[in-house]
Amino acid sequence: MIIHRNALSNAILFIDSLQVNSYFFDRFSELITKTVNNLSIEIRQLHHPHLMEFIKFPWKIYRHDPNWVPPLLMERKEFLDPKKNPFFHHAEVAFFMAYRGEEAVGRIAAIDNKLHNDYHGESVGFFGLFECVNDQAVADALLNQAKEFLKGRGLAAMRGPANFSSNDEWGLLVDSFDRPPVILMTYNPAYYVPLLEKHGLKKVKDVVAHYLEAPKEVPERIRRGVELILKRNEFTVRKINMKDFDNEVKRIKAIYNAAWEKNWGFIPMTDAEFDFMAKQMKQIVDPDFILIAEHKGNPVAFSLTIPNLNEALIKIHDGKLFPFGLIKLLWHSRKGQIRSVRVVTLGITKEHRNSGIDTVFYHKCFEEGLKKGVHWAELSWILEDNTAMNRALERLGGRIYKTYRILEMPLNSFPHS
Repeated sequence: MIIHRNALSNAILFIDSLQVNSYFFDRFSELITKTVNNLSIEIRQLHHPHLMEFIKFPWKIYRHDPNWVPPLLMERKEFLDPKKNPFFHHAEVAFFMAYRGEEAVGRIAAIDNKLHNDYHGESVGFFGLFECVNDQAVADALLNQAKEFLKGRGLAAMRGPANFSSNDEWGLLVDSFDRPPVILMTYNPAYYVPLLEKHGLKKVKDVVAHYLEAPKEVPERIRRGVELILKRNEFTVRKINMKDFDNEVKRIKAIYNAAWEKNWGFIPMTDAEFDFMAKQMKQIVDPDFILIAEHKGNPVAFSLTIPNLNEALIKIHDGKLFPFGLIKLLWHSRKGQIRSVRVVTLGITKEHRNSGIDTVFYHKCFEEGLKKGVHWAELSWILEDNTAMNRALERLGGRIYKTYRILEMPLNSFPHS
């Protein structure tokens, strides 16, 4: 017999409306709750193009959370489409949902990223897009299903959350749940932390986000220092040329894949992936915040800072751009209304990493931010053990205000009881 949780909840409310004595009501409520919790959990695999229930499930978890930023449905559909997202060219992704009766109670994606394992010489699978009611049994069922999928592909460990890789959103937020995420960063309820840890997942690495208040003016000593760095290293810094966008993307791509090759968790983007990302970014970037440094005419470093459009997207509660979402987005993102930015990445080729060009980029961004009325910036994400970068940001006035955790467990511990 299938018993729907909503029907049981309605029964409780009906009994309550009859104003029966409190003892009877309490016993009845306990019985109903126990019945709901004892319903067996069923895991079903969903396949493209039938993923709309998977995509829309987060609204169940976050509908009363004022800090959640709803994703745009059209963007999520494209991201999860194997025909449109080139990530699927080198990875296999399985989508699962958990049900109690006919009520959806959780979701997860299991990811076999062959490019990651080829690049790092590892045997690791990933889980991501994890959303779940506050119920350990549901979390265990979802994670066990992901592990079964990954173990069936000969993988030795499971790591995550990754949506889908380090080139996308990843990490579990473990603090600062009282603030909305900035653009392209993850967000989750606080109870996800114990759900995953009690399952047996353990920290393998933290990444952090720095908060930096915009200065009222750039100190003169910083200006002089920047001029000295540029002169000493024969650098010139320019803004991206949007009229030559395709070629600029090729220049940035070469720097990106060379600059990050030794970073923990990094995997190079394929040409198709980089072009896919560039196409999406082109719609939201401010060219004044994309900087390229050249040494004797050759590109050697770049900086990507983007407006925090989450300040506008948080107003589009249903995730739909049409008919009214686009109006809201345009209204809330009009000139001067976005008061924060995210410094997404700095890529510097190996031979110029200790030149001070990162300081030049920050200085240029400060100057531009002052012109545009930016109040603060998030610089994310940065590995917890990247001491040089974290200290440099502290010297500029930054402070770590959010932590995201990547967890891992061996698959030989499967199954979990």
